[in-house]
Amino acid sequence: MPTIALHMPMQRVTAGEPIIRRAYVSDVDQMAALINGYAAQGLMLPKTHAQLYNHIRDFVVADVDGTVVGTAGLKITWRDLAEIVSLTVAPEWQGRGLGRKLCEPLIEDARALGIATVFALTYQVQFFAKLGFEIVPRTTLSQKVWQDCQFCPKQDRCDETAMILKLNET
Repeated sequence: MPTIALHMPMQRVTAGEPIIRRAYVSDVDQMAALINGYAAQGLMLPKTHAQLYNHIRDFVVADVDGTVVGTAGLKITWRDLAEIVSLTVAPEWQGRGLGRKLCEPLIEDARALGIATVFALTYQVQFFAKLGFEIVPRTTLSQKVWQDCQFCPKQDRCDETAMILKLNET
C-alpha cells in the first residue's frame, strides 16, 4: 500500500527498524490491541474497532516489518485546537524515541492546518514537556475538549494532567 506523506522525509527502511506511517484499515486489529491493553490498565480511554475505522485518517503507526508497535492520533476538536490521542508504544519498544517520532508528524499536520494549539491529557508529563508542551489547568480548556470525558470511568475524579503546545497564532 502506498504511504501518504506526513511532512517528513522518506525513511530508509532496514529490516527490524520501525517506520512511522499513516495507519491503514488493515492495522486496526493491532492498533486496538495496543490501545485497549493500556486502557485496561486505566492509562487511556479504550477505542472500539468502529472508532478506529471511522478515524483511521487521524492516526499514524510505528510499523516494524508489518507489526504495529506504536500508535498516535490527532483529533481536531475545534478550529484552533487539536488533541494528541491514543499515544501508545509497545513495552518492548519503549525508550527508543518512538513516542516522539509518532507525535512529531501529527504536530506538523496541526501546524500545516493552521491549528494554534495542540493539547494532551496525560500521565506522561515529562514526555510531553520534552516536546515543548506546558502544563495548564484542565479548566482552561474549552468544554468542547471534554466531549470524551462523559465516557471515561474517571470522569468525576480525573487525575490526568492537561498540557498544551502553542503552534501558529491565529
